[in-house]
Amino acid sequence: MREYKIAAIPGDGIGPEVISAGLQVLETLAEQDGGFKLSVERFPWSSDYYLERGYYIPTDGLERLKQFDAIFFGAVGALNVPDHVSLWGLRLPIAQGFDQYANVRPARVLPGVRSPLVNGKDIDWVIIRENSEGEYAGNGGRTHRGLPIETATETSVFTRAGVERIHRFAFELAAKRPRKHLTLVTKSNAQRFGMVMWDEIFFEVANDYPDVTTDRELVDAVTTRMVLKPQTLDVVVATNLHADILSDLAAALSGSLGIAPTANLNPERVFPSMFEPIHGSAFDITGKGIANPVATFWTAAMMLEHLGEKAAADRLMAAIEQITAAGVFTPDLGGTATTASVTEAVCKALAQQVKKAA
Repeated sequence: MREYKIAAIPGDGIGPEVISAGLQVLETLAEQDGGFKLSVERFPWSSDYYLERGYYIPTDGLERLKQFDAIFFGAVGALNVPDHVSLWGLRLPIAQGFDQYANVRPARVLPGVRSPLVNGKDIDWVIIRENSEGEYAGNGGRTHRGLPIETATETSVFTRAGVERIHRFAFELAAKRPRKHLTLVTKSNAQRFGMVMWDEIFFEVANDYPDVTTDRELVDAVTTRMVLKPQTLDVVVATNLHADILSDLAAALSGSLGIAPTANLNPERVFPSMFEPIHGSAFDITGKGIANPVATFWTAAMMLEHLGEKAAADRLMAAIEQITAAGVFTPDLGGTATTASVTEAVCKALAQQVKKAA
């Protein structure tokens, strides 16, 4: 039997609620499949953990995580900890420390879900976000604090190696999709150094993928294209900051941030990859039992596929689409279902699959 070691980091806010739901669904799948099992270890790293100890990740934390096949991450962010402290304390050290340079965010309107766009059914995108450098490289500083001449610098860092590898990743993914189309998003009219290099390297790499059609869009212009002409986009590749913003827009246009998944991949598999729902901590609904677990389930399906369990991943996606088509919605999608009832519905749908196959 195939066994996978999963590190679960529920984190903050609704993170523990949706990660528990995700693990319940994953355990149900593994039991039904019979060909693999998951060995899960939960890590208590969170903002409460930070406030108690003064750090999010222990000194040996990354070394411990290296022993796992994948990381299942909930959310980080708390009302009583500055956002830059929590982000740089937990998520970014893992993503950067494990060279998870390809952030993959699919977006489409699931059956039964209503997009705010009239033509929302045309949304079928994958946004590829460079996840290791760029605007989130961490370079910069502040001087003369509190004085009229106080200065803050935030330096984006783009390397040829980093830019080329994310472009190749995006081209490889686009080549496997039916439309074989890739859109480059930058802001090279105003940012004439890093962004121009992004453009140049993109078109150099494009020569190696003659079957993939390409186009280029400025980041401000692509937001209008996402809204007005969603059918013209397929795979999008963009920098750390630009793709971060665009993928939230994509999730909202797909119906809700509560259904959007993310994979932080180390494609070479030197380190474990990390899988997380896109929605964040969502403190406005924490503890109410109404957090939408669909994003976590979809994220779990991406994790299963990464682990090589594509059949199980496909089964999970089919179950998700069955319950959304049936209108089993939490309040973010206009329904009255709870986290627990959506989870129960997905597990029931998985059981029905087994009966039909018998």
